Amino acid sequence: MYENTDALAVVRALRPDEPITLLRPHAAARAARFFVEKFQGKSLYAVKANPSPALLETLWEAGITHYDVASLGEVRLVHKFLPDAKLCFMHPVKSERAIAQAYHNHNVRTFSLDSHEELEKIVRATALDGVAATDLELCVRIRVSSEHAKLSLSSKFGADPSEVADLLVATRQVADSLGICFHVGSQAMTPTAYAEAMEHVRAAIVEASVTVDIVDVGGGFPSVYPGMEPPALDGYFDVIHDCFEDLPISYSAELWCEPGRALCAEYASLLVKVEKRRGNELFINDGAYGSLFDAAHIGWRFPVALQRSETSIGTQMAEFSFYGPTCDDMDHMAGPFILPDDVQAGDYIEVGMLGAYGCAMRTEFNGFGETETLVVGDQPMATLYGWAPANDTGVRATRSQSSKV
Repeated sequence: MYENTDALAVVRALRPDEPITLLRPHAAARAARFFVEKFQGKSLYAVKANPSPALLETLWEAGITHYDVASLGEVRLVHKFLPDAKLCFMHPVKSERAIAQAYHNHNVRTFSLDSHEELEKIVRATALDGVAATDLELCVRIRVSSEHAKLSLSSKFGADPSEVADLLVATRQVADSLGICFHVGSQAMTPTAYAEAMEHVRAAIVEASVTVDIVDVGGGFPSVYPGMEPPALDGYFDVIHDCFEDLPISYSAELWCEPGRALCAEYASLLVKVEKRRGNELFINDGAYGSLFDAAHIGWRFPVALQRSETSIGTQMAEFSFYGPTCDDMDHMAGPFILPDDVQAGDYIEVGMLGAYGCAMRTEFNGFGETETLVVGDQPMATLYGWAPANDTGVRATRSQSSKV
């Protein structure tokens, strides 16, 4: 990899025919430092958001020492590149083999669960010669609402309220440290989501009458996208900490969170080439089976900027949709994506805020998927981390969507 100043410099130097992923390690490091310094607890990076080894190392160097892993593959990955990191296996449903290998081979001691069946599995898998493990940190995941989030995570996992008390009591009997965890959904747009979830935590603790050592508020911390401008993250942290302080828990209890998107969304953008224009439809060389999965399948709108030397001064802005390079009609990103109305074949477009999930979801369907990766030195298209003047929402916006001179 070599460093360029920005996307336009890449266009001028390479005129690439394939998509290029543009990395901004400085943006990921800034996000990590923000969580390390301002969240009054431990921040576990949710590896699923972007498992790039380079990103893992960037976050580690910026102070992130705990990692939320969801599979044996992620356990092995993080252990390989960050052997001193603390790994927390926070997927509530795991194979017994995965639990055993994580515990015995990779020093994983922290596991989540949402059922008696999973608890029994963990106890069996971590035993040695018939002797039960005595060093387990077990977090019972409870079900909470995702009504304040853009993507729900309330259907698949989480113990039902009627089962939580018994599960907490049973888990307390085998755990060295007992935790309660939850997930309010992805891209939670208000701190209220966490306040309401913490009330469920309170009710569970009171009903079970157990000593709780860890409260893990999960992920859901938002980033900035067109039409989705959340309040400042400090407000989330304040609400979470105030609720934590009011819980009936051990004086030495720890507060955890699991940011994924919030730590890596600003880390990467994508440079694509326009291959054809048909009305207000642009055919580009990446799409639904590449980095733009979310744009295609859940209608996520990403910021875009036309990257060419000629100016578009006086040109009206217009709404466009994208088609990706495969032969599939589903390779369609409805947008709308706002660009100058004179965009044409041969132009280049930068699609921002793709550090979260964009790189992780890429496939090689239809023979596409090859990308080069370059480091750039400019700022992401938008940020929640305070390097530009704040607008009324606390969001720090950056570059416009017009073409660059």
